[in-house]
Amino acid sequence: KDDQKESEPHVYLSKEEVKEKIQSYNSSVTDKLKMTLNANGIYTGFIKVHLELCRPITVQSSQSQGRCAHSNNETAFYLPDGCVNTLHISSTNTVREVIEALLKKFFVTDNPAKFALYKRCHKEDQVYTCKLSDREHPLYLRLVAGPRTEMLSFVLREHETGEVMWEAFSIPELRNFLRILDKEENEQLQILKKRYAAYRDKLEEALGGVWKPG
Repeated sequence: KDDQKESEPHVYLSKEEVKEKIQSYNSSVTDKLKMTLNANGIYTGFIKVHLELCRPITVQSSQSQGRCAHSNNETAFYLPDGCVNTLHISSTNTVREVIEALLKKFFVTDNPAKFALYKRCHKEDQVYTCKLSDREHPLYLRLVAGPRTEMLSFVLREHETGEVMWEAFSIPELRNFLRILDKEENEQLQILKKRYAAYRDKLEEALGGVWKPG
């Protein structure tokens, strides 16, 4: 269930409360991805982000793989399903900074404004997905929720179709997208043609049997 309501207000914790939560968090960690509290009160840790991108991303061509369309030194291609990336961040990093770090890690040249970070959580046997504002701090959300990803996970998606800022796309990017869409359209068209050709052959065969002289 997608829930587009504004996220819960940020509750500021004292340094002692943060220390206690980090100790509790680290005692529950099973993958060694613990948090560290620094003397200045800033803490660091890890978050895992699921990449659920429907549209192709544009990367430096030397880093690209898979189904793609080339344009000069850049390549547009689709990320495979199920991509998960782990980032080491601090409690001061905002959602916008996390998105920028993810794109940089994958050598993505797309404008970060095209993407949004969501939190996915379980409540009363239902799964809720809520878009985070650019000012929120993902590591704080991770700390409060604890290390169990089934209770809280992060998802990177494109903005919804109605929210897409097409002016953020460059001309080469748009042309690459069109090439990929044309290729997919032709592939689907060939599949449909083969399917209907098979139906036609069966119908003609059936008609031939009906009208065949006895």
